[in-house]
Amino acid sequence: MIEDCGRSSDNMADRRQLFVEMRAQDLDSIRLSTYRTACKLRFVQKKCNLHLVDIWNVIEAFRENGLNTMDLNAELSVARLEMVLSTIFYQLNKRMPTTHQINVEQSISLLLNFLLAAYDPEGHGKMTVFVVKMALATICGGKILDKLRYIFSLISDSAGIMVYSQFDQFLREVLKLPMAVFEGPSFGYTEQAARTCFAQQKKVSLNTFLDTLMSDPPPQCLVWLPLMHRLANVENVFHPVECSYCHTESMMGFRYRCQQCHNYQLCQDCFWRGHASGSHSNQHQMKEYTSWKSPAKKLSHALSKSLSCASSREPLHPMFLETPEKPLNLAHIVSNHQDEEHSLIARYAARLAADAAVRYMNINININMNIRHLLEILQEIQRLRLQHEEASQPPPDKGQHNPTLLAELRLLRQRKDELEQRMSTLQESRRELMVQLEQLMMLLKTQGPGSPRSSPSHTISRPIPTPIHSDSAGTTPTHTPQDSLMGVGGDVQEAFAQGPRRNLRNDLLIAADSITNTMSSLVKELNSGKKIN
Repeated sequence: MIEDCGRSSDNMADRRQLFVEMRAQDLDSIRLSTYRTACKLRFVQKKCNLHLVDIWNVIEAFRENGLNTMDLNAELSVARLEMVLSTIFYQLNKRMPTTHQINVEQSISLLLNFLLAAYDPEGHGKMTVFVVKMALATICGGKILDKLRYIFSLISDSAGIMVYSQFDQFLREVLKLPMAVFEGPSFGYTEQAARTCFAQQKKVSLNTFLDTLMSDPPPQCLVWLPLMHRLANVENVFHPVECSYCHTESMMGFRYRCQQCHNYQLCQDCFWRGHASGSHSNQHQMKEYTSWKSPAKKLSHALSKSLSCASSREPLHPMFLETPEKPLNLAHIVSNHQDEEHSLIARYAARLAADAAVRYMNINININMNIRHLLEILQEIQRLRLQHEEASQPPPDKGQHNPTLLAELRLLRQRKDELEQRMSTLQESRRELMVQLEQLMMLLKTQGPGSPRSSPSHTISRPIPTPIHSDSAGTTPTHTPQDSLMGVGGDVQEAFAQGPRRNLRNDLLIAADSITNTMSSLVKELNSGKKIN
């Protein structure tokens, strides 16, 4: 009992702290009730750090706490509500950079006490699931389109048609938010509010719901809701214009221009509080601006608008399907999952093996072509060397060498070095491919008739290991056909040593023998031509 009393006193203190700080902002001096209500709710939203939370993050928190499976009329205790808020703000801190971490406990306490002040003023300690979802979806951050779509899902039936009784319940609960910030006289609930919003429509679909609530102007009882989002969008908008009343050289947020007084403009603070000077009067019509356009941009926009034949007005929202989409039924896919998993893995492994065999053949062809070029160059070097030796024997009266032969010899030697380096690179590629073949052989071995099946979570998602690069790159290979497979796994050696066991091994055996014999002949040629250097 003592602990509950202490906690209740702490909650009252946090609740008073929020409202005291809100009064310190002098928001009550705003003369228009719509702007006054939107500014107060925006202050609460930012003070609780809820403006950093998107509607999709809120929905995910509902799922993590099991609210998606609960009836909308079920009741939540204060402790359960606190768990939902804890999930929202702790997940927020995980997404935020370390330099912008928020005070989670303070945010939870402030938001919890605000919700209790709005929806549990008598202190029963309970709140319905519908109220929690609706309130958090209304005052969280994110796009108003996404928030209204989620709210519509709470008040519509399975056919995608709004239920008037549930919309009436939505208005009854959502209008408690203005009442919580002492704006009940302007935006209180009335019995005719629901019918007033949709007086002409018998069946209200999602598109009709969005058209009505996002129109200009929206229903009078909810006019503060889109304005709160517009406030968030223009908070950082800069206007390089001097205010005609307070003479501030620039403005932030909204900008207001008088339609009667020439070049008379007010910042949002002066307009909201009814300030006027000179011949300007508060009764004059003012136009609200949410952005700044230079005179050049205004001229180009006017010209493009006048030359355009089509209407440049964008729709309020994209059109959605009249009937809600049903979730996919994946039961027929999951039923035979275990039976088909083995064959899927086998086909995937066979495809990888076939791709590897094609790559192996291509490397073999490239190596053979380079070997032929290298042998031709070696023969040409030998011929030129002999020719140079003959020409280098000067006659008794001449001791000069033939410069043409020397230049050709240098070019051929340079070409020989380039081809030897390319041969080394191809040999390294062959080495890496053999390592990959070893991995494929291991995968095929695990899918043999006698091997146990692997679990889905350890088979499908496991990648083939990256080939390990050898340290012998850049050197001319000098191994024999017997040691051409040294360093690779035993399965590949076994595949080539035990003879043909399947078509894939026969193909790889033929490729390996061909490249090994070719390399042996190349080594012999290189060894015989070492004296050239």
